Amino acid sequence: MSRPANQVLGSRLAAGSPPPASSAPQRGRRRVRARRGRYGYVFALPFLACFALLFVLPLGYALYRSLFKTQLVGGTVFAGLANYTQALTDGQFLAGVSRVALFFVMQVPLMLVLALVAALAIDSGLLRLARLTRLGIFIPYAVPGVVAALMWGYLYGPDFGPAAQLAAKLHVTAPDFLGRTLMLPSIANIVTWEFTGYNMIVLYAALRTVPRELYEAAAVDGAGPWRIAWRIKVPALRPALLLTLMFSVIGSFQLFTEPDLLQSVAPTVIGPSYTPNLYAYSLAFTSQEPDYAAAVSFLLGLVTVIISYAVLYGASRRSRR
Repeated sequence: MSRPANQVLGSRLAAGSPPPASSAPQRGRRRVRARRGRYGYVFALPFLACFALLFVLPLGYALYRSLFKTQLVGGTVFAGLANYTQALTDGQFLAGVSRVALFFVMQVPLMLVLALVAALAIDSGLLRLARLTRLGIFIPYAVPGVVAALMWGYLYGPDFGPAAQLAAKLHVTAPDFLGRTLMLPSIANIVTWEFTGYNMIVLYAALRTVPRELYEAAAVDGAGPWRIAWRIKVPALRPALLLTLMFSVIGSFQLFTEPDLLQSVAPTVIGPSYTPNLYAYSLAFTSQEPDYAAAVSFLLGLVTVIISYAVLYGASRRSRR
């Protein structure tokens, strides 16, 4: 029977012979890893440079400008947090934030439910022409937001739109889609039409990663399609649903294109402060107040971060339960 390895090593050391060389391969592996690490930094350098040039530097400059104020007498002076204090008491900014928050509560749940139902229907395998249906739902996302807003602006038109023409033939009053009451739901309809297909693709891709053996085992146990969808598919979609929800939070508070284009057909309803993004744009390029616009933009970003964190925290607590 052979002696243990430590006894063999001890006898070699006692005899004066060196232990077997095993550090050379380790040094070689460390050298290879270091070389690969350097190559990784080289390949990542173009992205880091573009990220710093197109995102970090403009953001830092905007933060710098938000700390100053331009006056007729005295020129540009350091104002500290005065712009932020003014924004926190600005009724137009606060009204815009409340409006997009209402838009988020009204539009996002409906859009995600429609996307979820479409993804489940296509993944079920029971839908005829599933590929054509999937393409048809996704096509509106490929339409530029400017084109979508102009198209729906025509459809909403009180004089020339299809709804107005149909109401005239029926001798009834057409709904005022561009009025003060229905303007926000009308914008929500445009955004839902645009982004339901995108969220459907995200959810459908997540469904394709679920092992089919789970469905087969559930079917063997007597579960029907509805029970499989509710008990297996929907729980498996929680990470994807959370991702789409986060995107929707950010998109809702960045609402700009649709109200900006509909402003020309409903100027009495959509003012320059209808949404916070539209308000910041008007301050910077119409009122010539770029310093105050930068402060408004940073506060809007802070609101978005807080709401996004609240959504993530609530979702993580619910998943732990």
